Amino acid sequence: MSAEPGEWVATRDAPVGGQAVLEGVMMRGAGTWAVACRKPAADQLDADGHRADMNDPPRGEIAVETHQVESVLKRRRWLRVPIVRGVVALGESLVIGFKALGTSANAQMPEEEEPISGVLWTATIIFALALSVGLFFIVPVTLTNLIKDQLGSAFLFWIVEGVLRTGIFLGYLILISRMRDLRRVFEYHGAEHKTISCYEAELELTPENAKNFSRLHPRCGTSFLLIVMIVAIFVFSPLGLLPWWALIVTRIVGVPLIAGISFELIKLAGKHRRRRWVQILMWPGLKLQLLTTREPDLTQLAVAIAAMEAVLANETPGEDLVGVEIAA
Repeated sequence: MSAEPGEWVATRDAPVGGQAVLEGVMMRGAGTWAVACRKPAADQLDADGHRADMNDPPRGEIAVETHQVESVLKRRRWLRVPIVRGVVALGESLVIGFKALGTSANAQMPEEEEPISGVLWTATIIFALALSVGLFFIVPVTLTNLIKDQLGSAFLFWIVEGVLRTGIFLGYLILISRMRDLRRVFEYHGAEHKTISCYEAELELTPENAKNFSRLHPRCGTSFLLIVMIVAIFVFSPLGLLPWWALIVTRIVGVPLIAGISFELIKLAGKHRRRRWVQILMWPGLKLQLLTTREPDLTQLAVAIAAMEAVLANETPGEDLVGVEIAA
């Protein structure tokens, strides 16, 4: 680890992952996931129990909610093969992630109010998946198909499509990075990374220790999505020039394969993060995380640590992790 504050980097890969949520962090281990959120203080609430000033960050206690989870990868050996295990792990992480967002949203609401229903969050998951596939896969191939005759070759087609897909992705990241409402989510994203790195370095989990680590992490979802954009170029390249409807079908059907391959690559990068060639290949993804993370303060690090400690309190040291994949 380097000695500069905010730049320490852990050198091992631990079976933990996480996600920033509303005013908090979700952490996941092999058999447990937990959400820790900072609740509003009493003097921040109006007569109806809502936050009086949404620009005033919550200053109340940390609420922690813990859940047990058993990955289907533990029960179904045939799902543990490379690529397939990544698709399954990512699917499980997606479901847990949306549940964690629901938990964090409910934590900011008055206790007497009806919590957000599971039906609403299910609809949100479906909408988010459809939007992602549409924006990053259907839109690029449709735009490229409009100039297919001018390109005249399959090689140029998949180059242009790949550049468009990556450009849309980068533009999306730049756009959301400038949204003021997401600033604190990005700060908690940084707190999540720092806390995981502190744990991976086997140091005591304190805000003071965690703040010294980099807010960038090789297993971050931002890096993963960049890998998806690049892997997609190589997966679709052998298909050649197809009718428009066939292009759409292949882009939708190919998403799980691309996600599975990308998952294997990012897990490999996390495992071999000390190797120079891995650091070079992961450099663009790490730099992209500068858009989706911000430096957290000590109170935000305390929230991330509370989530991590809730997971560790229910995890068995040395537990058999064969077949269990934790998506960061």
